[in-house]
Amino acid sequence: MKRYILTGAPGAGKTAILRWLECDGFTVVEEAATDVIALQQAQGDLEPWEKSSFVEAITSLQRRRQEQAAALPGEVQIYDRSPVCTYALAAYLGHPVTPALSRELERIQAGRIYDKQVFFIQNLGFVTTTDARRITFEESLRFEQVHQDTYTSLGYECVPIAPGSLPDRVAAVKKRLGAAP
Repeated sequence: MKRYILTGAPGAGKTAILRWLECDGFTVVEEAATDVIALQQAQGDLEPWEKSSFVEAITSLQRRRQEQAAALPGEVQIYDRSPVCTYALAAYLGHPVTPALSRELERIQAGRIYDKQVFFIQNLGFVTTTDARRITFEESLRFEQVHQDTYTSLGYECVPIAPGSLPDRVAAVKKRLGAAP
């Protein structure tokens, strides 16, 4: 099974690309951070990213989703972010790398869980804020660079998906995938 990662700055258009790929028959594994934020905000914590336990919660959910995805159909799976993104997020937020995150990074490297080519969705030139995405465009540029540097430092190749129309961006991803789900 081939597991590919889509990553990039918040608001870069990853979700729209993933929804299109999913509608075209690709197996998509959802991002963990947004779901952790939504749950913790619903429980009354309006800024869960301020706590170092945030990284631990994301890491745990990512691992469960990756392990459960083994039972999903398809020879190709597309992941909305990965533990490498969580590592980049911890660095960006100034949180320590937890033992669980360190173990998860070791596990995915040793097991070669993800393809070394990562689809790096480049920013669109703006960011639309939401309850879960409270980042300025300037901050998103810094976060984008942290992501790229983190993936590169861990031996991944960032395949840039340039800003453009949604059909063009999806076509660029599908071309790299060989087009068939």
